[in-house]
Amino acid sequence: MLPIKPRISVCIATFNGEKFIRQQLESILTQLSDDDEVIISDNCSTDSTVSIINSIKDRRIFCFSFDIKGVVFNFENSLIKSRGDIIIISDQDDIWLEGKVTRICQELEFFDLVVTNCKVVDENLNIIHESLFNLIRPGIGIIKNLVRNSYTGCCMAFNKKIYHAILPFPCDLPMHDWWIGLSAEIIGSVKFINDPYILYRRHGLNASTLSTPSELSFRKKISLRVVMLKNLIFRFVLKSK
Repeated sequence: MLPIKPRISVCIATFNGEKFIRQQLESILTQLSDDDEVIISDNCSTDSTVSIINSIKDRRIFCFSFDIKGVVFNFENSLIKSRGDIIIISDQDDIWLEGKVTRICQELEFFDLVVTNCKVVDENLNIIHESLFNLIRPGIGIIKNLVRNSYTGCCMAFNKKIYHAILPFPCDLPMHDWWIGLSAEIIGSVKFINDPYILYRRHGLNASTLSTPSELSFRKKISLRVVMLKNLIFRFVLKSK
């Protein structure tokens, strides 16, 4: 059961995100209360990302430097620094739509992890797809999600039960959102929310891609799934004995 007024931590990993980070943060801050926080882990940006963040001068924003390359562990650093009852993951270049935080808090009264739908847009916020879910056909199921991942990080939020289970990340983790989603399926309950609450911006600098089919070789795809399965077994089967 969540506290009557849960404290929210929005966790963001940044790297050279100067173009869109201000819009992203402004769309987030309007939905947070005075006791909530935005935890940003910046992976040694060489542009003006950090100076833009600091210029906003909002006491709810905490920005930390992180000097190990890679988005997975940059996100882990933001999670480790967070103190909230509810964790909401965010990218550095999207726009939150009105009602996102309220809906997440409502659903997390009954579920341990939720994934909201989103509208896919280009860098100028022109709609490319009205529904990400219509593209990826998400759903619950460990086997299903080992084969094809349904979990998109910027659409995810979860409670402390999931938070404590997923940390620390395995050292060879290929994808953080994949790990968090599958972990939640093993130890908790998950809900996919069909209503869109993000403008999911796709442009040439995204860390993730919607490219279909995947450009990874068959051997690489199998390798990633073996690594993920190994880590799930070690964390939630062998370690619990």
